[in-house]
Amino acid sequence: MARAKSDPSKPTKNPFKRIWQVYQTVKTVDPTIGRWMLGAFVLVMLVGLAIGLLMGHPWATLFVSLPIALLAGMIVLARRGEAAAYRQMEGQKGATLGGLSAIRRGWYYEQEPVAADAQRATELDNAAVVFRALGRPGVVLFAEGPHGRAAKLLEKEKKKVARVAPGVPIHTYHVGSGEGELPVKKIRWTLTRLRPALSKEEMSVVNKRLKSLPGIRQAIPAGVDPTRARMDRKALRGR
Repeated sequence: MARAKSDPSKPTKNPFKRIWQVYQTVKTVDPTIGRWMLGAFVLVMLVGLAIGLLMGHPWATLFVSLPIALLAGMIVLARRGEAAAYRQMEGQKGATLGGLSAIRRGWYYEQEPVAADAQRATELDNAAVVFRALGRPGVVLFAEGPHGRAAKLLEKEKKKVARVAPGVPIHTYHVGSGEGELPVKKIRWTLTRLRPALSKEEMSVVNKRLKSLPGIRQAIPAGVDPTRARMDRKALRGR
């Protein structure tokens, strides 16, 4: 009986094969990754050898340096792989989601835009869109697309959020690679440096209120205007 061939596109549980798969993927967008990894490995080994020569035990320090050198190579692979991924995202519609996905915990964010403004339904590539995230610093709105339409859409979404969550800080950014824009790779860095303003309990309540807002695929129920809901700080704390 012929042995079934494995599918290279499927993730493997073998850590060495996984590293090789990651390396191959990164190499397609960063052909120099091999030289950088080798450089990091050699540098650590040379430092270890120099220390060993000074101590009179070169072989012992080389033995200790080997796993550290391998770790250095893996760190270079991870860092340059992340940088290459961000370079691919730049200028792509929905790049904001790539930046938000790098955040490990402590934030709620939507998997699709909460608002969009296109001249025609078929012109989504040139549309202005807004993504929304919620964390302890408050609500953060990220716009993509042409500046004029994106600014109007941001202001509209900011007013909607302010009506359902008065008193909650609202931060706005325009994501892109141009002057005055927030690069995708700096989204995580920017969010982690915002000052906390909400407790976890308040975040949970605000998240529920935000989900009541109509999105780009969600119609407003007849006779109900969710943007007219009011909330104060006492309500947020559940008092």
